[in-house]
Amino acid sequence: MLRRLTKMAWYCSGSTNTELIDNLSKAGLIENERVIEAMIGVDRAHYAPSRPYSDSPQPIGHGATISAPHMHGHACEYLIDHLKPGARVLDIGSGSGYLTHVLANLVTDAANGRWGTVVGIDHIPELTDLARANMNKSQQGKEFQDSSAVQFITGDGRLGWKEGAPYNAIHVGAAAESLHSTLIDQLGAPGRLFIPVETENNGGPGEGQYIWVVDKKGDGSVQKEKVFQVSYVPLTDAPRG
Repeated sequence: MLRRLTKMAWYCSGSTNTELIDNLSKAGLIENERVIEAMIGVDRAHYAPSRPYSDSPQPIGHGATISAPHMHGHACEYLIDHLKPGARVLDIGSGSGYLTHVLANLVTDAANGRWGTVVGIDHIPELTDLARANMNKSQQGKEFQDSSAVQFITGDGRLGWKEGAPYNAIHVGAAAESLHSTLIDQLGAPGRLFIPVETENNGGPGEGQYIWVVDKKGDGSVQKEKVFQVSYVPLTDAPRG
């Protein structure tokens, strides 16, 4: 993964959604076939208001951004073993709803009647409204919402969403100040948490943000691993006013 992150992702941008994902795949930035297929199935133009097929973060309003597509691919690949049809997923900091839709693709096998559940949670009401509207731009997204396979909730993602727990996978799309034990508590056993963290344990200021992967094993034991450095907007309170 570290080798792939050193590649210059910006040259993977495309003129269409399929070209973008194909370029990311050819560059080795996304390798898992299920992830590639799920991302091809969600048009980023429905979720990114400007330059949707650029492999770079894009503003979505309210001080929030949609992450670069290669980062969404990395997140899915780290979680993929827990994203099986029928799985339950929590997407914290769901923003414009793009990754929530991709995750729904990964946990749904409609042909065999196996529907997963993905809860997208964001602390900005306008963004949860935006995510719902964005998903309704495609027939598949509308079906996901109509069937409650995808739900968007306004709330403090640092507290997770206990009502839907336990989750097979939890994705956090903004940098937390620490590994919140509440989120680990809401993992199933087994389950995996993918979270960017500003500082962890004895990490000092200026150390930067790192992705942490937290596994809860079948026996309930917890294993934590710091995997690579990133730069995310902070996981904070909703902006006042």
